[in-house]
Amino acid sequence: MNKILLFLWGILLVSSTAFSQKQTVTGTVTSAEDGAPMPGITVLIKGTTSGTNTSSEGKFSILCQSKDVLVFTFVGMIPYEVPVGSQSSISVKMNPDVMQLSEVVVTALGVQRDKKALGFSQQQLKGESVVEARSTNLANGLSGKIAGFRVNTSSGPGAAATIQIRGSSSVSGNNQPLVVIDGVPIQQTFDKQFGSGLSEVNPDNIKDIAVLKGPNAAALYGSRAANGVILITTKNGAGTKGIGVEVNSNFVADRPFISPNFQNTYGGGNGYRTWYSDGWSGSITDANQIAQYRAAYGPNAPLSGTDGTDESWGAPMDGRLVRQWWTGTAVAPLTPQPNNYQEFWQTGTAFTNNVAISGGNDKGNFRLSVGHLDQKGIMYYNDFHRNNFKFNSGYNFTNKFNITLSAEYVKSWADNRSYASGQEFIWSHRSVSWAQLRDWESYTSTHIQRAVAGRLPDNDPPNWQHTFFTNPYYIQQKLPSSNDKDRLVGNIAMNYKILPSLSVMLRTGTDVWSDTRINIVNFERVRNGNRTPGRFSEEILRRQETNTDAILTYNGSVNKDISITAQAGGIVRSNYYKRNYIYVGELVIDGLYNAGNAVPSQNTIASTITKSEVQSTFGSVNLGFKNAIFLDLTARNDWSSTLPAGNRSYFYPSASLSAVFTDLIDGIKGDVLSFGKARFSLAQVGNDADPYQLAQTYRAGTSWNGSIPEFAENTTIANSSLKPEITTGLEAGLDLRLFKGKVNLDLTYYEQKTKNQILGVEISKATGYNTRILNAGQISNSGIEITLSGSPLKLSNGFSWDVNFNFSRNRNKVVELAEGLTTYVLNERRGLTSEARVGQPYGTLYGYGFERAPDGQLIMVNGLPQLSTKQTILGNVQPDWIGGFTNTFSYKNFSLSTLIDVRMGGSIFDEGTANARWTGQYAETAIGREEGVIGSGVKVVSTNSDGTKVYAPNDIIVSANQYYGYNNPRRYHEAAIFDGSYVKLREVSFGYKLPTALVKKLGFQSAKISAVGRNVLMIFKNHPHQDPEIDANGGNRQGFGYGELPSTRSIGANLSFSF
Repeated sequence: MNKILLFLWGILLVSSTAFSQKQTVTGTVTSAEDGAPMPGITVLIKGTTSGTNTSSEGKFSILCQSKDVLVFTFVGMIPYEVPVGSQSSISVKMNPDVMQLSEVVVTALGVQRDKKALGFSQQQLKGESVVEARSTNLANGLSGKIAGFRVNTSSGPGAAATIQIRGSSSVSGNNQPLVVIDGVPIQQTFDKQFGSGLSEVNPDNIKDIAVLKGPNAAALYGSRAANGVILITTKNGAGTKGIGVEVNSNFVADRPFISPNFQNTYGGGNGYRTWYSDGWSGSITDANQIAQYRAAYGPNAPLSGTDGTDESWGAPMDGRLVRQWWTGTAVAPLTPQPNNYQEFWQTGTAFTNNVAISGGNDKGNFRLSVGHLDQKGIMYYNDFHRNNFKFNSGYNFTNKFNITLSAEYVKSWADNRSYASGQEFIWSHRSVSWAQLRDWESYTSTHIQRAVAGRLPDNDPPNWQHTFFTNPYYIQQKLPSSNDKDRLVGNIAMNYKILPSLSVMLRTGTDVWSDTRINIVNFERVRNGNRTPGRFSEEILRRQETNTDAILTYNGSVNKDISITAQAGGIVRSNYYKRNYIYVGELVIDGLYNAGNAVPSQNTIASTITKSEVQSTFGSVNLGFKNAIFLDLTARNDWSSTLPAGNRSYFYPSASLSAVFTDLIDGIKGDVLSFGKARFSLAQVGNDADPYQLAQTYRAGTSWNGSIPEFAENTTIANSSLKPEITTGLEAGLDLRLFKGKVNLDLTYYEQKTKNQILGVEISKATGYNTRILNAGQISNSGIEITLSGSPLKLSNGFSWDVNFNFSRNRNKVVELAEGLTTYVLNERRGLTSEARVGQPYGTLYGYGFERAPDGQLIMVNGLPQLSTKQTILGNVQPDWIGGFTNTFSYKNFSLSTLIDVRMGGSIFDEGTANARWTGQYAETAIGREEGVIGSGVKVVSTNSDGTKVYAPNDIIVSANQYYGYNNPRRYHEAAIFDGSYVKLREVSFGYKLPTALVKKLGFQSAKISAVGRNVLMIFKNHPHQDPEIDANGGNRQGFGYGELPSTRSIGANLSFSF
């Protein structure tokens, strides 16, 4: 223990003891273009992590030996090397790398390589790009910034987002990329409500993010890399001079981004009548109430049919006196509530604070970071909190041996994350004031509820209606849900240089988390005379993944023209999952949430444990010829415990070739074409199955009167002959630098096929089973990606304009499924399905549409659309193309950055909007309520002798209620299909760096303040009422909506400073 403590003490303090033969070298770094001093230049001793950074005046001081070589690097500059020798003072002039040929990027297994040597597509972002105009979920902050990288962003504190790179490759499995942080794969399990791995990452700790697309770039990562890899490298203090402190504070306020266009003319109810009796449908019988009712609606109005109706086909809100939920036996004017959507929500807030201390010298480095997030959602009583504690360090014990350590503990907790809905505005009366409903306790003495003879009186909280709904604020306040999560991600790596060109690394890392989720119904409820007891549930989840690897690396050359880098190694990955669940269906005493306070017969208990392991060996060879032709070869073999012995081993290789043709062909390099590279790659990636699909498993049934429970086979038939899924990818591309590096153009074409899909296929229930596990199916993806960047304007007065544009288009097709199977249902709602159907793209929507004339117009029968008798294709959830456009303007100490995020095409089944039309909520439904509606379309007027129809414009008047009833998505699916296209001003950041002189007076090294915004403006959308990006489910079940929590516009400020 004492040795361990001494070791950690040494890492933290980073000994500054001077060794013999060392000398202090000082100097200045300036720009070769204008002679200006260059701050922030990294100065490292070659072959080590020891170094420093230049000051605001471009000055540096470093302790080194005469035999050392100093390496000066900075993003966008050509690296510069200087042998120390006997020099005590060094002056360096750095030139801009206009073509960025020397850019070093992170690739598979964390290997750093020159970008010009890569034979596949890879994009890299700096950590600063996700810090200022941040989202509390890192995944949201990546949207629109990377070609081929699609994010379905999420709303709500701590919620997850769906990520896809180059489309969907698996019919029923995980289509999200692998996430690796500092060499440790983390579990990116998708849970829209409770978040995922990326939603727990603190952006302040990120140094850079590299995205490896598809199997070509990620083959060495094995079975989970078929969907690409997101590599996150965090800051570790390397290059820090002495002790440095960084502070960042961010605050944003949130409001709903898009508000539906409501009608504010007619109130709740139907038949042009609005009335509240006791919140349930029924007849008015009290004489006093009848008199009030007749005064509002006349002597012939029916005495039933409005109370309890969850629609807004009621009376004009013209001030007539009616009973409402809050008036008791009195009446009050029926008036419009035009702001009730905005008053339903509160202003959400998010405070993020981060403090980091870092240090380093020639012996090592460290960085300790503490971050805290306090977020309040736009729904009342909804909050999320997260603490991140991050420690990175490295220590050079000798010039051959070093150890690096990375660890992060994340503590998060939340209340009412389960609220993910805005369905109140699909059904509630337009005459409802949500400010009053939020103050429901003030109306308990006047609010009238149903009293059923011979039963307990109803005790629901005051609400506008009781037939189907409970006051949402009461639910949030009195029926709470919560979760409490702990996560630890860390690794330790030992590196030993056996020879100058040969080294070995041993590393082990783990990602372990536990989450306790509790839902409470904390009162004995009587509704319509029926008693529902208090109850609660508790779910405890635990996951752990541990990776241990050993990698031998050779980095050398055959001669001056041929370079070689080779790696060989082995990896063992183990996974563990446990779930314990208890549901107490009836409490003996309300308010005591304990399994001991339960009626035993009403309890449900479930427990699940799964374990799996994958053992792997791999190797790679990277050959370079004259620094212009590069050949990469990789191979990996996995042995998975989830596959049968005969198929447990699976091998997959990759190869890539790139050629810098501007260095190989004389005469083509010039002022127009400054650099050109062609690349080609071919790769395979294997994937195994989920645990326990090889043999039949059993499940416990319920016991009777304390007897031993029965066990029965699960209703899924296992498959003892499963094969691994195999994804094969082909990629070709061009990387061009034009006009002396002012314009950078990257073009990529790719094809990708995944076969031997592992599916649970439905079978006849007459067999006694529901599904059967099969290797069945093949999906193909192909597409293009374009990235265009450059600096159109750079003036001598300090003004510059940088742009980055990305575009991608993916085409997906389900090639085959199991024998005899033509479709696989991904999701279903109201009879409409999202399917993987042979010959069609993944996620095709099938349902009942309307009959149409040859010119596409609706065919009307008796003034109403005619419904098709057969299901048909109504759309597809995948977009036609996606893109992003970033502009950065800089002038002296000012900077302005904007991001436009684009998605074109794709369909959504928005049940919420269709229902809101059906129930008379939206503005278009107010048209024709008195005079009726003539729907747009044609009617059949005759039939020709050859059977063709003759059409004429529809001229039949129907009631508005009847006409918009054809928006009911439970039957008329096409009425709920909307275009998913949008163009958003996703991010804006306007910043000001305080002048150096002022900063020094304040005792800081640097300081910057910025005004920031997210979802600032919806530039274009085809959806009439909602943000088309909002999705109910995410993952493979995406493309469905039903009154989800709205997306938010975030406006705030960011302050950062260091000293």
